[in-house]
Amino acid sequence: MSIRRFWSSPKTLGDVNVVTEELKNFYYKRLLPIEKHYSFHHFHSPSWEDADFDNKPMVLVMGQYSTGKTTFIRYLLEEDFPGSRVGPEPTTDCFTALMYGEEERVIPGNAITVDPKKPFRNLDPFGNSFLNRFQCVQTPNPVLENISIIDTPGILTAAKRKFSRGYDFQAVLRWFAERVDRIILLFDAHKLEFSDELTRAFGALYGYEDKLRVVLNKADRVDSQQLMRVYGALMWSLGKVFRTPEILQVYIGSFWSEPRQRCDHYELIELEEEDLLTDIRNLPRNAAVRKLNDLVKRARFVRAHAHIISYLKQAMPTIFCKESKKHSLIYELPIIFTKIQQQHRVPAGDFPDCTKMQEKLLGQDFSKFKSLKPSLMRSLDKLLTIDIAGLVLLLQQQEQKKKSLPAVLDGEFLGTFRREQFRGDPFKEMLKDDEISEADSDEWVVEKYKPKYDEIFYNLSPHAGKLSGTKVKQWMTTTHLPNSVLAHIWRLSDIDRDGMLDNEEFALAVHLIEGKLDGHWLPRELPSHLVPPSKRLSTSSDTTV
Repeated sequence: MSIRRFWSSPKTLGDVNVVTEELKNFYYKRLLPIEKHYSFHHFHSPSWEDADFDNKPMVLVMGQYSTGKTTFIRYLLEEDFPGSRVGPEPTTDCFTALMYGEEERVIPGNAITVDPKKPFRNLDPFGNSFLNRFQCVQTPNPVLENISIIDTPGILTAAKRKFSRGYDFQAVLRWFAERVDRIILLFDAHKLEFSDELTRAFGALYGYEDKLRVVLNKADRVDSQQLMRVYGALMWSLGKVFRTPEILQVYIGSFWSEPRQRCDHYELIELEEEDLLTDIRNLPRNAAVRKLNDLVKRARFVRAHAHIISYLKQAMPTIFCKESKKHSLIYELPIIFTKIQQQHRVPAGDFPDCTKMQEKLLGQDFSKFKSLKPSLMRSLDKLLTIDIAGLVLLLQQQEQKKKSLPAVLDGEFLGTFRREQFRGDPFKEMLKDDEISEADSDEWVVEKYKPKYDEIFYNLSPHAGKLSGTKVKQWMTTTHLPNSVLAHIWRLSDIDRDGMLDNEEFALAVHLIEGKLDGHWLPRELPSHLVPPSKRLSTSSDTTV
C-alpha cells in the first residue's frame, strides 16, 4: 500500500477540534489576561495564537551533521522535497518546516512569519540572521496532511565549533521544542561524538524530555559487538547530560530507503523501527492530549511567575534605595522561591530556572510590576481544578469512540515477523522430517490456487511471459497493505532476482498477500514448500554458494 493510505483524511480529526476549541477558549478567557497583567511574555515565551492551537502535530528532527536527518525525513515522506540535499558534509544549513500544500513551493522565513495561519509568527524576534536561514516548504505529500516536520541544521562538531551561526541557535531550538509534539534526536553509530554545541543544544531540551526520542542511526553498518559498545557509550553520555532519574528511550535503526546490510541484529533493527514509527503514527491521535498537557504546564508556570512578580513588587521600597534593593532581591531570588513555595504551596517544579530569571530581572523596572490580583488568581485556579477536569472527561469519552489512526506505517501490519503472532500459519507449516523431502520434490501448496492467480496474471498483460515490477507494484498497492509488507513480499517472490515476476512467482506473491490479509505473519526466508518446483534447483544452488 502506498504511504498515502496510511494517513486518514482531515475529517478524522473532528473529535480533536472540539477539544482544541475549548482549550483555545480557556486560554484566551482565563490564562492570557494573567500573562498580560504580569508581563509573562517579557520573561518567558510569547503568548499563544490561534495557529498554535490549530496547527497539526509537529516533529522536530535534529542531530549532528551527517547523522541522517534529511534522509530520515525522506524515508518518512517516501520522496524528495525541495531544497533537500544529502552528503557527508553539512548540507542542511537552515531550518526547514515541511508542511502540506496543494502546490509545491518554498516560502522564505520573513514571509512565513507574517502568515497568521502558520505557527511561526513569534519567530520574528530572532531577527534576519535567523529568518534568512528559515524556510517553509509546502508539498502535496499525504503524510504532511496530518503532521508537519521541522528539519534542522546539523549540529557542529568540536572541529567546527569556532564558526558562528549569527543567531542564538540554542534559543531557536528551545522555541521549537516548546511547540512540537515529538523531538527526534539522531546519532550516527559510526561516529559518536558529543561536541560543545551538541551539549548546549541539549540544554534547550531541558523540561521537554518527555517529547524526546533518541535514534542510533545506521546501525546496520556496524557488527553486533561494535553496536553494543556504541549503545553503551551513548547511554552513558546521555545520562551525564540529562540529569534525570528516567532513562531516555534509544531506538536502534537504519532509516533510509536503500536495502539494509545483512547483520546479526537485522531483526532487532526492524522491531525498533516498528516501535518508533508506531510512536509517530499515533501523534495525530494524541494531538489534543498534548495540547491539553501543554496548557496545564503553561498555566502552572504562569501561576508561579505571578507570585514571583507580586513578591518582588511588595518587597520594593516606595521612594529610596530602589536600585540597591532591586539587586538585593535578585541575589536572594533562590530564597524568595522557597518562601513562595511554602506560603502559597506552589510546587518547586513549576518555577523557572533561577539563574535565567535573575538575568532577565536585571533589565526590568520593578516599580512597574503588579501586585497579586485575587480575581485573576481565582480564575486561574478554576482553570486548573474545574475546567481542565471537564476537558479530560471529554477526551476520555471521545477516546472510546475513536479507532487508532493509520499513519506513516500501518501499525497493524508492522508486527510482521513477531513470533507471538504465529497462528496456524500457512506460510510456514511445521513439516515432519519425513515430509520435508516429499514436499521439496512434489507438493507446491500454491498449486491448487494457481488457476485464479493466473487469471489476474494474464489480465495484467505480461510481456514475454513476465510482468514488470511497475505493473506488479500498481496491482499490489490495490491490496492496501503497507509498503514495508509489500516490499518484503516482492523480495520473497522474485526468486530469480530479475526484477520481474513470471506466472509462478506472481502466484506466490498473491498467495502471500492473501495470507497477510488474513492476519498471518510473513516468513523472513521463503520455506521450501512455498518455492515453485521450477525454482527449487536454482534456490538450492544459491544456498550452496
